[in-house]
Amino acid sequence: MKYITLLFAFFIIAIVILADRGELGPLGFVYDFPYGDKVGHFVLFGVLNFLVTLTSLRALPNRKPKLLALSIGLILALIIGAEEYSQKFFVRRTFDLVDLTASYLGLIVGGWIALKYKK
Repeated sequence: MKYITLLFAFFIIAIVILADRGELGPLGFVYDFPYGDKVGHFVLFGVLNFLVTLTSLRALPNRKPKLLALSIGLILALIIGAEEYSQKFFVRRTFDLVDLTASYLGLIVGGWIALKYKK
């Protein structure tokens, strides 16, 4: 499970780097339909939080599950918020509070599903 989580995290990092360079290529299809990028934010960060939380819950079984999930979600929220804010400094990117909201909603749903799945 931890390898899948790491691969997915690297996948997201690659997407961010490609987007910053304006080189999304075939992944740019999300912009072809209304709110496609918002759905992308929700799904990508929801899956990321699900994987990180589930992996952590399995690796640290003696920790309180809700507190661990909350901690992971908050750390990811800070990283995602910083990444979204950094888009102000890239010509090909645009800071968008709706994107950030979609990302945060994905985090919430992904963490919640991980907690339910663990039980």
